[in-house]
Amino acid sequence: MILEFKTPHDFHWTAILEDLPYLFAYAVSFFFIAVAWYNHHYMFSLTKRVTKSIYWINNIWLFTMAMIPVATAWAGEFMLYHAPEYFYLLIFTLWSMAYYWLSRTIDRVNHEANTEISQKIKKMGPYFYMGSIYFPLTVFATAIGIYFYPPIGLIATLIELIVMAFWTNDDSDKIFSETAE
Repeated sequence: MILEFKTPHDFHWTAILEDLPYLFAYAVSFFFIAVAWYNHHYMFSLTKRVTKSIYWINNIWLFTMAMIPVATAWAGEFMLYHAPEYFYLLIFTLWSMAYYWLSRTIDRVNHEANTEISQKIKKMGPYFYMGSIYFPLTVFATAIGIYFYPPIGLIATLIELIVMAFWTNDDSDKIFSETAE
């Protein structure tokens, strides 16, 4: 999963400025993946058991994440056009649904063995947000916004990733630590 950044084919500063929309899409997707991995690692540091269903749902989630560079490249290249931005929103939505499915499955598996782990997973920002009415409302509002101003898809993703980067559990900075409680 590599996000490709195209280098300008000119040595002048204006060449990089022409690629600013692409650079913006690249940066949003890069930090989106970074925040996702942080939360993913936190969940897996908590779990006491990985079942076949967790394994396969995690692979589905990884597949949707592997589509992010494709959506990013298209949306970054054609930021002012509807189809690439709707595709980016579609991939983002599929990724979110897969992540929520994975979170719920890890929660369910751990709830049986340890309700404290289950509670920590339920307190995670992505788990709460994606399981609430706010997520489909945000997707719907973003879809409408893209119709009027296509870059709103990337802007909405940027806002969400900023919120998710700071909305973490108190013990999330102790992942894979023996002192994590």
